[in-house]
Amino acid sequence: MQVQDIGEQGLLKILQRFCPAEIIGDDAAVIATEAGKSLVVTTDVLVDNIHFSDITTSPEDVGWRSAAANLSDLAAMGAFPLGITVGLGLPGNVAVSWVERLYEGMTECLQQHDTPIVGGDVVRSPVITIAITAFGQAYSHRIIRRDQAQVGDAIVVTGVHGASRAGLELLLHPELEKNLSDEDRNTLIGAHQRPRPRLDILPLLWAILDSQSKIQNHATCHNGGNLRNAVAPKSKIPIAGMDSSDGLADAVVQICRASGVGAVVEFTQIPLPKAFEGWLTTEQALEYALYGGEDFELVLCLPKQLANELVQNLNDSAAIVGEIVEGSTVLLHDQNKEFPNQVLSLNRGFQHFS
Repeated sequence: MQVQDIGEQGLLKILQRFCPAEIIGDDAAVIATEAGKSLVVTTDVLVDNIHFSDITTSPEDVGWRSAAANLSDLAAMGAFPLGITVGLGLPGNVAVSWVERLYEGMTECLQQHDTPIVGGDVVRSPVITIAITAFGQAYSHRIIRRDQAQVGDAIVVTGVHGASRAGLELLLHPELEKNLSDEDRNTLIGAHQRPRPRLDILPLLWAILDSQSKIQNHATCHNGGNLRNAVAPKSKIPIAGMDSSDGLADAVVQICRASGVGAVVEFTQIPLPKAFEGWLTTEQALEYALYGGEDFELVLCLPKQLANELVQNLNDSAAIVGEIVEGSTVLLHDQNKEFPNQVLSLNRGFQHFS
């Protein structure tokens, strides 16, 4: 049996047997370091001609995307970054200027989040390989995990979906841009080359949860509870989530699989780039949004009241796209009944070795 016979998901199941069950399985590993706090660690690997190429990505953009991918994993776990290390594999004939520009792009992304490069390694390799490990910190009661979705939760997505895939298609096939304005073209290409890790969502999310926790603690006090418990609220409201780096469909399916639930995603509620209007068919737009990947937005499952409050505070930067239901099926539904229901799966998105 070869790796290609079992695919990425099959290989991950085998490798997870070598890791502690309570640590592995999310976007990052969580390791308790002191009372109330945890170290959050994630590693991401980018390989030339698999994750980037000279045709679609400058060295600076490769650096930015490699850093953003790791920061996005930390955001998906509810953690703020502390630093990264970089493992770099290079053929000997790579220009030194290319490597310098790579690190300039990394640094440009990291500086926006006060995150330093704190070490790494450089080795000779037949292909350019960038392996980044990012370290973050989170309060233990604020870790976001995939297995916390509950029946009745709303499914919230930040940003729009499908933009990165559209940007990649424009870079690979410039002839597709003839019906796009320069602004729309640049926006879509920018979404692919310079994705934004959604660390900005966390402070607002914690503020909403703390507000709800204070209300609950206040009610507890009036019912004979201890006032001291209400001074420093620590939300115990479960939130499930991950980022959509492998596509919106992948994120919802992974969360449901980990939580032992199903979901209904409403086709008409999925936020799409405005540039898609009049440029892509509905089928193409849906394919890009569900399975295109590399949008690096957050997909969160939380109680409806909190979901509504989060979306209202984020205005056009988030939307409720569905609901967690009983069962195990993740269904795409169209309330306008123009398209038949379809089951979402991991098979249509990008999978290594497939």
